[in-house]
Amino acid sequence: MAFGQNRQVISRAGATAADIDVGLRAYMLKVYTYMCFGLALSGAAAFAISTSPTLISAIFTTPLKWVVLFAPVAMVFFLSFRIHRMSFASAQLAFWVYAGLMGISLAPIFLVYAGADITRVFLITSGAFAGLSLYGYTTKRDLTAFGSFLAIGLFGIIIASLVNIFIPSTALSFGISVVGVLVFAGLTAYDTQKIKEYYYAGDDAETQGKTAIMGALSLYLDFINLFLMLLRLLGNNRS
Repeated sequence: MAFGQNRQVISRAGATAADIDVGLRAYMLKVYTYMCFGLALSGAAAFAISTSPTLISAIFTTPLKWVVLFAPVAMVFFLSFRIHRMSFASAQLAFWVYAGLMGISLAPIFLVYAGADITRVFLITSGAFAGLSLYGYTTKRDLTAFGSFLAIGLFGIIIASLVNIFIPSTALSFGISVVGVLVFAGLTAYDTQKIKEYYYAGDDAETQGKTAIMGALSLYLDFINLFLMLLRLLGNNRS
């Protein structure tokens, strides 16, 4: 009798683990799908704006450029602090709006770099991102300890970037790009592991959907910043 009961317990545990595994894969697929569609929307918006001299002039030669540059940052904070009070539909809309605004802010890269360079660096970024994210998903090593170092590195990049805006320096710009590649490469693996850990099979569809959006936002930011840092290092600046 005891043997039979043990087999039932083991069977239930195996079924539960299988359910969690299937649910986790579906959840991660949703995260990556949101991220990819967000990138596609940003790319389309950036290209569309870059091909219109009228829009480029209206946006980036007027004070409106500051709105375009800082609006995506504001949207990130808005989503981070408000998503738990938002409906799933509202969270989705906010994410798409953010991706569109980010695309508009990225339009100038099509004027600064050749299309071939942008495509080449995008493919390099995609390959690197896929490998790093896969590592973060599959590794048994706890990456939490690296979080504080990555946060310090990210904070340093932000400060240095602000200084470089007002006191331009080619050497500082190069240093920011090199450190940025390392930081966002690390964040890609770190964030993927955290997104995986945030999954909870008991969450309802609404909660899981909003969690997936926040996960997609984190990976989107990692990808975009890794791409921009690599573009500065590998791209041929026309100016």
